Amino acid sequence: MLCPAQTSDSLQMVANVINDIYAAYVEQEGVGSEDYFDELVELATQPLNINQVTYDDLVRFRFLRGDQIDAILTYVDAHPMQSLNELQLIEGLKDYDVRNLSCFFRVEPVQKEEKIYAKEVFYDARHEVLGQVDLRNIEVFETDPVYAQAKYKFNYRNQVQFGFTLRRPTGAPAKELQYGGYIQINNIKCIKTLVLGNFQASFGQGLVVSTPFHNGKSTYVTQLENTQEGLKKYTSVDGQGMHGAGLTMHWGIANVSAWYSLTKTNDSLRCHVVGANVTIRHRRLQAGVTALEKIYSDTLRYYFANAAYNQNYFRGKEQFVGGANVRWNQGIVDLFGEVAVAQNKRWGVGTQVGMRVTPVSDVDLLLLYRYYSPTFDNTLGYAFSETSRINDENGLYVGADITKLNHWRFSAYGDVFRFSGPKYGIHTYPALGYDAQLETRYQPSDVWQTELRLRAKQKDKKATYALRYEFDWQQSGWRLRTRADANLVTDSLSNLTYGVSLVQDIQYSFSKVPLTLQLRLQGFDARVWDNRIYVYENDVLYAYSSNATYGLGGRGYLNLRWQIIPQLSLYFRVSETIYVSSWMSDHNKNRTDTDIHLLLRATL
Repeated sequence: MLCPAQTSDSLQMVANVINDIYAAYVEQEGVGSEDYFDELVELATQPLNINQVTYDDLVRFRFLRGDQIDAILTYVDAHPMQSLNELQLIEGLKDYDVRNLSCFFRVEPVQKEEKIYAKEVFYDARHEVLGQVDLRNIEVFETDPVYAQAKYKFNYRNQVQFGFTLRRPTGAPAKELQYGGYIQINNIKCIKTLVLGNFQASFGQGLVVSTPFHNGKSTYVTQLENTQEGLKKYTSVDGQGMHGAGLTMHWGIANVSAWYSLTKTNDSLRCHVVGANVTIRHRRLQAGVTALEKIYSDTLRYYFANAAYNQNYFRGKEQFVGGANVRWNQGIVDLFGEVAVAQNKRWGVGTQVGMRVTPVSDVDLLLLYRYYSPTFDNTLGYAFSETSRINDENGLYVGADITKLNHWRFSAYGDVFRFSGPKYGIHTYPALGYDAQLETRYQPSDVWQTELRLRAKQKDKKATYALRYEFDWQQSGWRLRTRADANLVTDSLSNLTYGVSLVQDIQYSFSKVPLTLQLRLQGFDARVWDNRIYVYENDVLYAYSSNATYGLGGRGYLNLRWQIIPQLSLYFRVSETIYVSSWMSDHNKNRTDTDIHLLLRATL
């Protein structure tokens, strides 16, 4: 199913991709996908020429594996595409990969690079202005429920980009307004990337430095390697990015990066970060080293300083973290890994090693081992882990993705892990745990598909068993999606709790009017917090949500997307949750939460 760019289908495809990847983060609240959603929407509305894509372009698609990126580049280099249908001919790309990618590319002849003339940059660039006003939790913030945001983005041929964001969180006084901006310049002579303002750095497998939104346990069971994106702009102002300057220079097969950042930690300490990376890429071999030094304005402490789970967290004023990574792909085997050290009261060691094998066509297998010593702790590192912090963990992950049978897809993973010391939320140690999932999808046509997912997980003495079923149908502008979730949580035979949820989505895109309506109705019964159920929700453009539904009640929302004129779009959403009872306290019975979101987008 190929979908043209710049349509409602493109935005729906972005939402589907985020939904599949976002499954890895719903249990780690505070880790957001806003910036990645922003990037995918940008790519969907400004598709890349498939015949001129580079490695750096393709690593932006986190659902692509390293061997798939190599295969795309090899094919395009040898056979410039005449149609996006040729994506189906590239070895290693699944049908669902082709569907996902088709919305982000266009097919044009290879164009020669043109010089940049300062006087033409402003007039030939793409300008985008966003204005958003929300009323959030109206019943809770009766006096000041207003959330407001304004954004401006400038893009000249993806070579010169800059933007600015001003945000007012709900109930925040004027002095607490959030603001930030960025400038990014790409591929000008030997300058590969220059970033100023808000930016992110991601190298290796993420043990030294990476973005918070990284690959984890999701639908893409054989794609856990970190997409090494290097230095890039950060469009959000949620505090998860760096603030300063970075530069990447390109010489032959080597990229050399250096950056400086000044940020504030949660306890208002200032943190200076100086980092550097050297990456060599030659054919199917990639290797690099990364090092950074963090200097705090005072000794880093924690709110619960005497808690057992944080005794091995870094404390001090200066910390050095360094690591080396490698990736090698040859035929059916793809190897990747990284080893890192972190300064602490005792030096800590972290390592991650993975091997992906494709023994036969349409069968992918992944084996991933990770070890993070108790004293390995790095607040800028985000790598594959059972918890949100890469510290004191030893685990082995096995994944399999099979699309050998027509119309069927089977995927499964199993992960066993061990914590040697105390961890947040775990009361006994050493602690063993496991996490296993089986998923099957059946799609006989572009009209409908169905999916069943089973999951079992045990951490400490608590075991969770979950089931999810989904049916999706679309035709003639209509789209219907039904989803049912159920789970059981137990720590003994005498203590068994349950959670259930039923969701119905109805979407219609008018044929004669550029208007799309989305309606969701949900009922849920999860009266214990451990039984909470997360369901991804569509929102206004560049926004996302996956709130925990708990207690006994119902939820619904209505989305409207209207292309007023080609240069002006309106997005509107109203949502409401009604709690008959809640696990928190009696005063939450019969409580109602209402949100109203309005966004206006203008492009020139």
